[in-house]
Amino acid sequence: MNAILTGLFTGFSLIVAIGAQNAYLLRMGLTRQHVGLVVSICTLSDFLLINAGVGGVDGLALTEAWVLTALRWTGVLYLVWFAVRSFRAALQPHALGASSDEAPTKRRVLLTTLAITFLNPHVYIDAVLLLGSIGNQFGSQRWLFSGGACVASATWFCLLGFGASRAAGIMAKPITWRILDTTIGVVMTAVALTLAFAHITA
Repeated sequence: MNAILTGLFTGFSLIVAIGAQNAYLLRMGLTRQHVGLVVSICTLSDFLLINAGVGGVDGLALTEAWVLTALRWTGVLYLVWFAVRSFRAALQPHALGASSDEAPTKRRVLLTTLAITFLNPHVYIDAVLLLGSIGNQFGSQRWLFSGGACVASATWFCLLGFGASRAAGIMAKPITWRILDTTIGVVMTAVALTLAFAHITA
């Protein structure tokens, strides 16, 4: 039980922080666009990364500096591009709201979610290296720790994605969407700057 609770609370402490993935999921939830798809991808991705870390992958390729460096700068470029798109959306009233004529396709949402998830080196540091190293301290009970962390991820993504739709009623005003898209743009920019200037080590 100790291993499960440790995994649960550690998982929550890492995943609740505002970031590119959470910001994108929040927007999809508010617009009710492909919410199930985004929640599924985020959840399954976390399951994969957490279990890979607990399984010992944290000591392999991710410790190579060039891997994290490549992910770092690819992530910076992608997040800057995404931020620019968000700022442009905030300036275009016709593109605001759930009824936009330019609703994203499933393929576009799939690729965007995968990019936001796997092009951020902090995802590997948190889910693989950090949770992996903590989980392995529990020895034979490390998979119970992994299970607790996975439950935390699934719970958070479901709450954020499906729970956001309950606020859709207050999101009808264009000014609200301007604020949301501007905020998402700021978050993406902040994450990109953090990746660009932070010294990331394994």
